[in-house]
Amino acid sequence: MNAAMTSSGALEPVILDAMELTSDPDRGVRFAESARQILADLVRGGAALGWVEPPSRDEVAELLDHVVAAVHAGDAALRAAYLDRRLVGLGYWLRYARPTHRPHADLEKIAVDAAAHGRGVGRALTTALIADARQAGIEVLTLDARGDNSNALHLYRSLGFTEYGRLPDFVAVGERRYDKVFCMLDFRREG
Repeated sequence: MNAAMTSSGALEPVILDAMELTSDPDRGVRFAESARQILADLVRGGAALGWVEPPSRDEVAELLDHVVAAVHAGDAALRAAYLDRRLVGLGYWLRYARPTHRPHADLEKIAVDAAAHGRGVGRALTTALIADARQAGIEVLTLDARGDNSNALHLYRSLGFTEYGRLPDFVAVGERRYDKVFCMLDFRREG
């Protein structure tokens, strides 16, 4: 699982899906711990991932178990990005549970190790998850992002997502307030 080299000599991330991650029990354990470390470090640094305090091992293990179970049921996709055999990012989408929303899914998390920012990891993960959604027959892929997360919002727009709503000052982190921005990628309009 070595990263590929680009023409400029930079490493490209290797993107694995949930089946590749879980096919080796040792890799699965290492993935869970590395994912927890990435998420905890990002939250400590103020990242908009849904936690105010860094998540515990149990929280991350429960989250990953839920996502992997949903993948096996055909209701999710999970991707992990590696550079030189080191986990540097992860992301997933989940199909909506409400029966009237089942044709759609929500891109819930994209998390990239701060040391790998600017190396195309977030783009590679998001692109793979978009492809997974298309293949799964998802009609609309949604996401929400904190309004101050301009790098993520720029990435999503560059991949075809459009903003469809905003809740001003909705996200509370202590005394600070941030807009919650809703975006969508409508596959029904393709083709």
